[in-house]
Amino acid sequence: NEYKSYLRMKLNVDGLMVYFPYEFVYPEQYSYMRELKQTLDAKGHGALEMPSGTGKTTTILSLVVAYLRENPGSLQKLVYCTRTVPEMEKVLEEMRRLEEYYTECSEKLDFVTVGLTSRKHMCINPEVAKLKEGKAVDGKCHSLTMGWIREKSAKDPTAEKCTWFEEFDDKGKHYQLDPGTYSMDDLKCFGRMKGWCPYFLSRTAIYTANIVVFSYHYMLDPKIAEMVSKNLTSKACVIFDEAHNIDNVCIDSMSIVITRRTLDRAKDNITTIENKVRAIREHDEKKLKEEYNRLIEGLRQAAEDQQNNTYLSNPVLPADILEEAVPGNIRNCQHFLAFMKRFVEYMKSILKVQHVVSDTPASFLQTIYSTVCIDRKPLRFVTQRLNSLMRTLEIEDMENYRPLTVIASFATLVSTYSKGFSIIIEPYDIRTPTIYNPILHFTCMDASIAIKPVFSRFQSTIITSGTLSPIDMYPRILDFRPVTSSSFSMTLARSCILPMIVARGSDQVSISSKYETRDDIAVIRNYGNLLAEMAAVVPDGMVCFFTSYEYMESVVSTWVNQGIMANVQKHKLIFFETQNNSETTLALENYYKACDNGRGAVLMSVARGKVSEGIDFHHHYGRCVIMFGIPYVYTQSRILRARLDYLRNQYRIRENDFLTFDALRHASQCVGRVLRGKSDYGIMIFADKRYSRADKKQKLPKWIQEYLPEGMTSLAVDEAVQHAKVFLRKMAQPFPQDAQIGLSMLTVEQVRKLEEKANGVTETDQQSD
Repeated sequence: NEYKSYLRMKLNVDGLMVYFPYEFVYPEQYSYMRELKQTLDAKGHGALEMPSGTGKTTTILSLVVAYLRENPGSLQKLVYCTRTVPEMEKVLEEMRRLEEYYTECSEKLDFVTVGLTSRKHMCINPEVAKLKEGKAVDGKCHSLTMGWIREKSAKDPTAEKCTWFEEFDDKGKHYQLDPGTYSMDDLKCFGRMKGWCPYFLSRTAIYTANIVVFSYHYMLDPKIAEMVSKNLTSKACVIFDEAHNIDNVCIDSMSIVITRRTLDRAKDNITTIENKVRAIREHDEKKLKEEYNRLIEGLRQAAEDQQNNTYLSNPVLPADILEEAVPGNIRNCQHFLAFMKRFVEYMKSILKVQHVVSDTPASFLQTIYSTVCIDRKPLRFVTQRLNSLMRTLEIEDMENYRPLTVIASFATLVSTYSKGFSIIIEPYDIRTPTIYNPILHFTCMDASIAIKPVFSRFQSTIITSGTLSPIDMYPRILDFRPVTSSSFSMTLARSCILPMIVARGSDQVSISSKYETRDDIAVIRNYGNLLAEMAAVVPDGMVCFFTSYEYMESVVSTWVNQGIMANVQKHKLIFFETQNNSETTLALENYYKACDNGRGAVLMSVARGKVSEGIDFHHHYGRCVIMFGIPYVYTQSRILRARLDYLRNQYRIRENDFLTFDALRHASQCVGRVLRGKSDYGIMIFADKRYSRADKKQKLPKWIQEYLPEGMTSLAVDEAVQHAKVFLRKMAQPFPQDAQIGLSMLTVEQVRKLEEKANGVTETDQQSD
């Protein structure tokens, strides 16, 4: 009965009854709920940092679901944004567990929870799904679901069509899903049973669902958000989980890269379209006249028409899209194509550079007007005009026209935004510095541009992660005012994490990955000795992170020559992350196998890579993480220099502050992979003397700093190994769950006392009442 009472945990969070689907709650989970409720009550935005592995997803879902039930008029929807598909599946799994718990408690939860991801993951049409690559699947799907193609197939029984979409469009477009949680697999099974397309079913369902789970890009990328999330209710709470890197996601969604090959192919696209226009003039000129009249009236396509017939959504933010008629000089399709030809030729001419050129959008527009008489206003309508023309010409193979759509997106963006963007033309690609290959970067420098509509449109937006330190940096670079901003510590009944800063080798030579010493043989040897000695004492899995792929290759080749790799292999197998996704996936599978069968393994990875961002090494898969060096970005990058200048001038953020913040959040993300719960344990090693400096150490998450005493901030390799031995011996001792109750795990009664203490209510006060 006592166990059952734990299972049925109902928490009173500032007057809100929250159903929590686990037998205990962590103190930091309860504190997080209180902060989150305050944010929702204030109808504002928040930034919350919660330690890795402490149940952040369950905490958010439990509190927000309770809030939605209690305040249906105030808050109507939860939009949960994740970075990857596995993270999305994890959220849906936790929601299903919460749903089951409500049922156990005899409570009815009439909520619909839907996950939405790309066609590649959701398509059940065998002919389309077999293409596997995302762009190919999207292109094929478009070619089967466009309105005019379906009209043709209706007249011609032999024409190719998607029966799954046809059935959905005929019977499922207005279908209301029954209450429940629908993962990708659930929607695919449901789609097969009904004969409906699960992708379009979920696209429709997100508007009526209570909880929606999808990728950041559906909210932050204007091209995708315009088609997917623009009609979501404003009375919603938007959660950006694992948001430590959200500023880079915002910047990438608004940036464009153009090469000579892009321009050559765009020119070919224009020639192909000219031929199609010529052909259509001969037998169906009425269609072109209808389009011309439509453009004169300035009518925009209806939302329903856009769903299936619009290929390229506008790359600018909704508030910046012009509603007026398309300018006269690009209404006629031949005039428009001549205009685009002139624009592409001008772009080719400016790419003929022998040195780096930096420009602003305003200067670019002034130069293009004085050189080839292209005005700003028609450029703003290029994407809209191209979309209209492609729809009129009934173009099916949209993927072949991608280069032209990239040029159109650039034209629209450069003529819309005068601030927050920079144009950088380099004669050489950084990946092939000896081959002349000019490249134009139209780069966004202000992350707040992409996320601004989210903050202004939705009632509450929460930025959350396990590594948001220093948390005050995010409101500055994203330009918002949080009503709550908190970093929570980790409560532990025993110290199950061991963070250490290793500053020198056993020979007392300082170790660091800074440019001046990174190639020093003594430094590389000491790094190798650290790895070899830790591999000898740490059981099961170890993960090592380097600052870059180039540095990893350089260091490992030196270790091979020094015989260090052979020493490591005596104790563990060695696997490598590469820039090839399939190779990395295979390496991870074999790494897990080696850990499972007791052989033990070391995984060599790179900060900012796939392993550092999306893979968890829980329990025996990660008993130790070593971060070799500080993962600063390549500071000679001209794109980065432009962004640093912008941050300094616009937000008064000093260059060194931002670079250190960026490096430390990635280092914290790497070492945080080792701990995925309070029953887990692991060693975190920061192998660089610079971590011991105050400006670096203070930017580590609060929950790591609390377990990093001064005596562990400047260790030699042999000292670190001795500390690791003592720690691992201690962790090997049995530790009953009961020992954690009241300290790192709380019962309902203990939570009640915590609430009373927080509210200043004592038992004496209650008795006197």
